[in-house]
Amino acid sequence: MRLVAHNMLQCHVKGCNSNNFPLQLSNVEIEIQETDFNPMFLRNILPKLEWNALVKTALQINITTLPNVLPDTSTDDLDDEFLKMLHRVLLETHIQQGKMICPNCNHVYAIKDGIPNMLLNENET
Repeated sequence: MRLVAHNMLQCHVKGCNSNNFPLQLSNVEIEIQETDFNPMFLRNILPKLEWNALVKTALQINITTLPNVLPDTSTDDLDDEFLKMLHRVLLETHIQQGKMICPNCNHVYAIKDGIPNMLLNENET
């Protein structure tokens, strides 16, 4: 699972409607998988990201390269160095194994072979 996907996931347990994002990572195995650099994709996805959640998640897995404050995205002049760093974090960092834990209800979502299991038991829906 790429961090770009993690940035869109939240807990869906019945009644868990607040403080359910971002899911906290635990016991994760990270793998770097190189992909082609696509600055246009990054410029387009940037406004859709929850930046504070991304920074918090990156810190949980010891990635300290993201700035605390998102650079101005209203211009096309985003620094290439910043975009390459963002590419590495969002698209090349893969969580292969581990857990995602809801900060509100503590529900655990497993990640196995890079795939998050977001299915709930019948009593949780």
